[in-house]
Amino acid sequence: MAPRAFEINSPDPRGASANAYGIFSAARRFHHLRAIFMLMPFLLFRRFVVLFVVLLNATPSSQRIAQDKNGSADFAALAKTAAAARDENNVVGAIQNYRQAIKLQPDWQEGLWYLGTLEYERDHYADAIPPFQRLTQLAPAAGPAWTFLGLCEYETKDYASALQHLTKGQDLGGTDDVEILRVANYHLVLLLIRDANFASATATLQSLAAQGQAGAQIKTAAGLAALRVPLLPEQVDPSEDALLQEVGDANLLVIQGQADSALQRFALLSEKYPDTPYLHFAYASTLFAAGKYPEAAMQFRKETGISPRSFAAHKGLAKSLEAAGEHEKAREEFAAAKKLQPKKSEAEDRILQRYENRASSTDAGNPTSSHESLGGSSPSFEELSRQAEFARDSGDADLATQRYQQALQIRPDWQEGLWNLAMLSYSTHHYSDAIAALKRWVGRTPNLGTAWAVMGLSEFELADYDNALIHLQRGQQLGLSGNLDSGQLARYRLAILLMRNGQFESAESLLMSVAGQGPLAPEVRFALGMSLLRMQTLPGDVADDKKPMVVGTGEIAELLKDSKYDLAFPKFEAMIKQYPSAPFLHYVYGTALATFSRYDEAEEQFRKEIVLSPASELPYVQLTSIALKRHDAGKALPSAQQAVKLAPRAAEAHYLLGRTYLEMGNNQQAIDELEAAGKITPESAQIHFNLARAYAKANLPDKAEQERSIFKRLNALAEQQRTQQGNQSYGAHNTADSAFSPTDAHKADSPERPN
Repeated sequence: MAPRAFEINSPDPRGASANAYGIFSAARRFHHLRAIFMLMPFLLFRRFVVLFVVLLNATPSSQRIAQDKNGSADFAALAKTAAAARDENNVVGAIQNYRQAIKLQPDWQEGLWYLGTLEYERDHYADAIPPFQRLTQLAPAAGPAWTFLGLCEYETKDYASALQHLTKGQDLGGTDDVEILRVANYHLVLLLIRDANFASATATLQSLAAQGQAGAQIKTAAGLAALRVPLLPEQVDPSEDALLQEVGDANLLVIQGQADSALQRFALLSEKYPDTPYLHFAYASTLFAAGKYPEAAMQFRKETGISPRSFAAHKGLAKSLEAAGEHEKAREEFAAAKKLQPKKSEAEDRILQRYENRASSTDAGNPTSSHESLGGSSPSFEELSRQAEFARDSGDADLATQRYQQALQIRPDWQEGLWNLAMLSYSTHHYSDAIAALKRWVGRTPNLGTAWAVMGLSEFELADYDNALIHLQRGQQLGLSGNLDSGQLARYRLAILLMRNGQFESAESLLMSVAGQGPLAPEVRFALGMSLLRMQTLPGDVADDKKPMVVGTGEIAELLKDSKYDLAFPKFEAMIKQYPSAPFLHYVYGTALATFSRYDEAEEQFRKEIVLSPASELPYVQLTSIALKRHDAGKALPSAQQAVKLAPRAAEAHYLLGRTYLEMGNNQQAIDELEAAGKITPESAQIHFNLARAYAKANLPDKAEQERSIFKRLNALAEQQRTQQGNQSYGAHNTADSAFSPTDAHKADSPERPN
């Protein structure tokens, strides 16, 4: 199937306010604090600000309105007006009044704090730095002030100061607010990595992992640390994203204490990427920590072959040999390491050469010489850009491409030309050229979702599926502009890659959002059938004899989506008779039955599925769900326990086992299971809802209150997403109190408080 071009206007190089940015133009500028963690909604941020002001006012040096020496009526009036404007969410008015009040009383700590945090909240980081700097001078023991100063400096790219001040904030105890602490720790990790202080970065990552943070950005950071890449994520060549996330995933398993799983993952990665610097080093370090010294020595030896000038590799080999009893060889390696020992942590040029995204500062492609193509003349940028546009509008893609390349040689920062070159390359099936141009684009403008999506589509065509998945996901998260057909293609490809990666529920939801419409409707229907039948492959690899069953399952899903139940259920029954031994067909039918409270029939289908798929936790999860809906915790318990046994990394299995223990009054066991689920899926509002219940029943009011706050934040976010996106799935897979899909959590009362 030929790819379809993204038909959008050329982005205006003047900024993100241009119409060509589509839905992205309406969004606030993407940055780590919100896009990665979504940790600081405005009300939570305000709550923290107020708490810190209370602490400031508790210190003897705090400047309060009542303590104004001069009794200045002007100052008092300005301070009062500023506070009123702040309470009314009039940010601009509050800032103006705080600034005027601070001119009259420069040491007013409360005003400095509010001015800094208000500027920070509206992303005016440079304007927030001076009040935070002054505040840290007046209250040098105030950890949160140092933390916010460091965060602002990070955003203004003053990385050396940001590292110093975030470290200072951490040394002073940081903050009691868990959400802000996570944000600060994440940025501190990135800065430590940039500073080549990989050991400290890993130690800080450990605290993030303990809090359940394991998203794509955390995986990337863990990968950078493991492979000793001293770059920030935005500085990395996008073609290395898949490698970094895979290695980061393995490194996080190490950090979380799951050594056996980590070793299995590293063994596979060392075969997949045998020549990658420091991958064998990371594998060897994990083996050494597990007491497998001969195996560690073997991997360290491989690393010294790849990295012969690495002090760390030779030292690791020496320690492994010594632990394995090979003392003479160990002495030789210790001597070799001593000769290579650097005076301080230093970035390695070979690592920077490999990973740094240099495309943003290099020429695109290898254009024909201007003198050769234009008779020896030396055309101006204006002439070349005019010819490029004319050729593009005339349908002469080859000439347009050549002229865009030549114009970009003269003016490498010409964003409109770079974008048009990328789109021309993509639409003419020159995918490598499209990727090269898009690397330059995202190096300067990383927040346009369509750019990442087209990069992912190009990688898909080149069978670079791992990077395609990452970049299509990033495009989806940032938002896609363009026509409906282009958006459908990007979502369809993303769904295919999610299935290939075993993420069937996410694929199903995405496919449901574009099912039954557009030129890809038949392909979407087929992929939807694959997702329901949990086929972990590409559509082209499905055997011919299975295709009718896949198409039929996709048709049933569309019928359920359109509420045509009278047509869907008879077709289900016919499919079951035709394909009685097909894996997961009974499971799909059972989930549909359970959706309509036909529990006895659903249980029968799930038990048939257990016979066909004995290694899958899914039918046990659904049996547990039904038992809980029927308030039969005793019946739910064995199914829930079996689900966890079969899938110890499945958050939903732990969640339902925790729910079961909660219903049985086993509060501590409920807490253990719900906490385990929360570490795997920290963004689930439902998990935090029930954790709050469990803590309340266990008479742990502080923890219960913290979980309530997290639940309210996540639930509000989910409600906002439901409002914006609508229901994208018919819910056949979500029969119960699922932690991973649209649920009734938003309808629930607040978790109970202890009496």
